[in-house]
Amino acid sequence: MRWDRFFEDLEDQLDSEWEAERAALDSEAERLRVARLSLFERLSALSASVEGDVLVDMRGGASATGRPVGAGPDWFALDDGPSRGVLIVPLAAVIALGATHADVLRSARGGSLSRIRERMTLGFVLRDLARRRVPVTLVTTDGREYSGTVDRAASDHLDLALHDRGAPRRVDLVAGHRLVPFGALAGIRLDAPVALA
Repeated sequence: MRWDRFFEDLEDQLDSEWEAERAALDSEAERLRVARLSLFERLSALSASVEGDVLVDMRGGASATGRPVGAGPDWFALDDGPSRGVLIVPLAAVIALGATHADVLRSARGGSLSRIRERMTLGFVLRDLARRRVPVTLVTTDGREYSGTVDRAASDHLDLALHDRGAPRRVDLVAGHRLVPFGALAGIRLDAPVALA
């Protein structure tokens, strides 16, 4: 009888050790998964299922609050209301993001990324805006704003034709041109409604 109890205790102890080892392995696997998670993946997950608004603090002291509506490997788009429109924020200009605890946890799960979305860089999006002649307002990391239309987007900079906000890009309305490095951008405000996906 004592031997039966002894073997039952050993079995219980072995089961407990296996459970502890399995929990430790699951915990380590989760830490490794999160260690491989990129900000792009988290922002993509937020864009797909955010419940609250997200606050973004940008270089130069600017902040915006809104709903993430799209993301690429080096940018994300924030819809901060019908009166403001969509703001494209380069990830290099992000100082911090604020979200509800539930959204932070949800984003840590990541999401499935399409191969196309992984290749939609900031340059790709800016070239599309140039092709469509979408009026924009560029916000730079030092707080300056330039309104106009993107004429060209190269590998690391863009050409902006300056004109009044809301005015069409016509030769007689262009007040000048600027070459703006992508690294100087804190945000690109779309001054007309555009679908980014």
